[in-house]
Amino acid sequence: MGRPLRIEYAGALYHITSRGNERRKIFRDDTDKITFLNILKDYHDRFGILIHSYILMDNHYHLILETPKGNLLKVMHGINSKYTVYFNKRHKRSGHLFQGRYKAIIVDKDAYLIPLSRYVHLNPARAKIVERPEHYKWSSYNGYIGKRKEDNWVEYSWVLSKFAQNKKKAWQKYKEYTEEGLGLKIESPFKDLLGQVVLGEDEFREKIMGRLEGKQISQEIVERKRFEKRASSEDIVKEVAKTFAVEDKDIRDRGRRENIARSVAIYIMQRYSGISNEEIGRIFGGIHYSAVSKASARLREKLAKDKKLSKLVREVISHVKT
Repeated sequence: MGRPLRIEYAGALYHITSRGNERRKIFRDDTDKITFLNILKDYHDRFGILIHSYILMDNHYHLILETPKGNLLKVMHGINSKYTVYFNKRHKRSGHLFQGRYKAIIVDKDAYLIPLSRYVHLNPARAKIVERPEHYKWSSYNGYIGKRKEDNWVEYSWVLSKFAQNKKKAWQKYKEYTEEGLGLKIESPFKDLLGQVVLGEDEFREKIMGRLEGKQISQEIVERKRFEKRASSEDIVKEVAKTFAVEDKDIRDRGRRENIARSVAIYIMQRYSGISNEEIGRIFGGIHYSAVSKASARLREKLAKDKKLSKLVREVISHVKT
């Protein structure tokens, strides 16, 4: 299995998950959970991390963690290693406790911290362990709604300040917001995940791509292809228009059914731009994402039979991939 991509910089925010080896328990009782929380507090104090939310389940945990000093690797290696040593000693066992390396998703703070916080806190309710998130003891949730004294190592203020300046009002509004997720089918915040490691809007994605520009990404990293430089939608449309001697607008606008240049642009964009089918649909006049897949499939069949067309498409691809 390839190693997951790690992106570090000062001020980065991450959603961290780590699971027990073979999905076994990493917390057998309250003493284990208390010890793990003490380790988190210790690393907060020593390494200057900001822990926005946490939840400890029996066989895994979630953290929303910010690194003002850009030290994720050191912090997470230390937390998991220190806890493993404790756990093995206490439970008279040896070997790996966690299933591979922890998973770290880098997060667009402004757009996703609040929905991610709700997602983390709803874990035990989604798993049917409790009916309401406030009934679960091993999370930061009750500190967010004023049901428990706040931990001095949890960063409540950023999220709560977005709901109200008055603390009691912020507690109530955050509670209402989180509990909306109990009765409504809310979208997963991970629906917009890029390459399994970046969660953010377009501007944030571009910023992360810029940090990787010029850096050698190991062949072992499983997400590496998602982060290679991709052709933009603009470049693809312009190159297809030039090759097929049509106007850009003739490719973008919905019009006559047999528009081979438009089909080629959709096909190349789906294969080489890294843009989702939904986004491609918007670029081409608001067509449904399923229509993007169908158009691409039809062109692929056509290319297998039409050598002249296939040559033209290869020519476009050679230009947009350089």
